Amino acid sequence: MSDQLQERHFARISWLVEEHSGIRLPPAKRTMVEGRLRKRIRALGLTRLEDYGHAIFEGGQLNDELSHLIDCVTTNKTDFFREPDHFDFLRERALPLLASLRNGANAPYKFWSAAASIGAEAYTIAMVAAEALGLDARRFSVLGTDISTEVIAQAQHAVYPTAMIDPVPPPLRERYVMRAIDARRQEVRIVPELRRAVRFECLNLMEPTYRVDRDFDVIFCRNILIYFAKATQNAVLKRLCNHLRKGGFLILGHSESLAGAELSTMRQMAPTVFRRAA
Repeated sequence: MSDQLQERHFARISWLVEEHSGIRLPPAKRTMVEGRLRKRIRALGLTRLEDYGHAIFEGGQLNDELSHLIDCVTTNKTDFFREPDHFDFLRERALPLLASLRNGANAPYKFWSAAASIGAEAYTIAMVAAEALGLDARRFSVLGTDISTEVIAQAQHAVYPTAMIDPVPPPLRERYVMRAIDARRQEVRIVPELRRAVRFECLNLMEPTYRVDRDFDVIFCRNILIYFAKATQNAVLKRLCNHLRKGGFLILGHSESLAGAELSTMRQMAPTVFRRAA
């Protein structure tokens, strides 16, 4: 007998995931969901996906299991310097334009990685900021948020497989990455000086309000909106823009846009890069 979720259990899981995270799971994603849940059912001491469905929906375990379910099915693809032209824009255009608004004031720059996953994007932002502003937590801060408690814990630990840092330019690797003393571990860790400028919190972009500051200079929200229905995309975009200071930048993934979001204060500066009117 094949090991599959019952149709009604998959339908309820799909509804729950979209309701709580905004991520759509059409029938074509069923095999992917089942594959990711198999590791979870072993952790629970179950043997079949059907048992998992019964446990959470008929067995009263849903409240305890929901966060683990979301963690399992959430895609957490991430890399250092992913879509590198965005970081070129940050260094070459955004930071100089933001500096011109400060008129010499020393207020710290504030960045937000709104779908941070295991932290590679947030630490990439921090590297670029440190190169431009100096490695000083009083000069800038980076907030990384994600719905998944599991990936936030990984981001806070800041330990990565050595192969993950290949996209980091060698001079930045020398300054901001430490290699494990035992080379057999094939791991690196972000240096403590950079980690001090970055903090991570759990945040669900589906929440009606975000418990974060409203004066960010740059918000990165890349490659997550594509998993949302259009109405959800537009609602999230409006909420994010409310947390930008005037003159601040919103950076989306290369397959995402503000089309249909009705954000009259935002102006496109480059592909998938938008600026709030100063």
